[in-house]
Amino acid sequence: MPDTPILELFIHLCAAFGIGLIIGLERGWRQREERSGSRTAGIRTFAVTGLLGGIIGAVAQALIVSAPIAAGIVVAAGFATYSVVIAMFSRDENRAEHTFSATTAIAGMATFALGVYAILGDVRIAAATGVAIAIVLALRSRLHGLIQQLTWNELRSSLVLLAMTFVALPFIPDTPIGPYGGVNLRQIWLVAIALAAVSMIGYGAIRYFGAAYGNLLAALAGGLVSSTAVAVANARRSDAESGHALMLAAGVSIASGISYLRIVAVTAAINPALLRAVAPALVAASIIAGGAGIVLLARRARGEGSPQAKKQAEKITLKNPFSFWPVVAFAVFLGAVSLLGKIAADALGAGGVIGGAALIGFADVDSVALSMSNLALDPAQRVPAGIAILAAAASNTLTKASIAAALGSRAFAFLTITLSCGALAAAGLVLMLDMAANPA
Repeated sequence: MPDTPILELFIHLCAAFGIGLIIGLERGWRQREERSGSRTAGIRTFAVTGLLGGIIGAVAQALIVSAPIAAGIVVAAGFATYSVVIAMFSRDENRAEHTFSATTAIAGMATFALGVYAILGDVRIAAATGVAIAIVLALRSRLHGLIQQLTWNELRSSLVLLAMTFVALPFIPDTPIGPYGGVNLRQIWLVAIALAAVSMIGYGAIRYFGAAYGNLLAALAGGLVSSTAVAVANARRSDAESGHALMLAAGVSIASGISYLRIVAVTAAINPALLRAVAPALVAASIIAGGAGIVLLARRARGEGSPQAKKQAEKITLKNPFSFWPVVAFAVFLGAVSLLGKIAADALGAGGVIGGAALIGFADVDSVALSMSNLALDPAQRVPAGIAILAAAASNTLTKASIAAALGSRAFAFLTITLSCGALAAAGLVLMLDMAANPA
């Protein structure tokens, strides 16, 4: 059996070759109809390029301890030489075909660099990046078409969301600030990102799939992340865009139904013994909320094909996907409410756990489910912990109803509050029946 370092080097070289093969597969497929010898680089050239980068990386790795400067020179010289060669051939190809594109040259340089990184860095990151490059190259036509259809507001919102996620987030500290466990700035920023992302998803889904089906997709995706974010996005949209109240309220209801099941899943993963106390009521609320939302969307979908609905749809203009400062302000507000709940729980002691959970639930029910599931290891604590989780879920439902009343149109607020009350009533009824049948 080969020595471990040799085997590891072989595996990394195979990864470098595979990266080139994946990118070359896309390049070769796109140029498959061109005659042999007329292409700058196809599947073979890119595969060899990845392997060449891996070999250069292996040489640098052998020198890096004894001669680190020489190792850097080897990598730099290899990359520069390859870049010059691929750029010259790409230029000649462009002249022959009367085109103007640097895609092949840049893809070749990226393949070479990833081959080097597969040896000197994290091979998983190198492989994932290679796949991402191949996907972007394969989606060229669709990306160009998407850019042509984008409005300025959509482009601006997309750039803001990308900046929030990939530029600002890495620099925000992940440590609590303040007393009583404090406020985690990164968590607040993640909430802001979730609010913005859910709003973007809803906007895009409604625009490209129609009001009913688009909102269903947005609700399903948003409910897995944050049903509160769905409530904020849909409330703002209902106030700005007439004609969507029923569909948007149904989306919030479906997202709420998914969030109830998400709480059950979190509890089951941390403390399955606690399920008996929380699952019946939450599943009942999920059935009512999700079922009612689906019924309303189904009615809307059936009506979208009618002449009256088409005429109404023509009058509906989708506006800005989201606004930056309102999103951040609401995230800060949720963080402040969560801190207030922690202070109340600490001040009131054991008796204030349920009240504190209810306060925290206004902003974040998942954290309550996590903490209560971890704390309720003693069978005697399961009932109080279950009630605390249910209280948090109830207060979070009231949060969405309050958001609808404060930010949404009258019709949207009425529908959302009605559906929320229906879910709470179902949960309360099941809880009372369960407690009557199984007294503590």
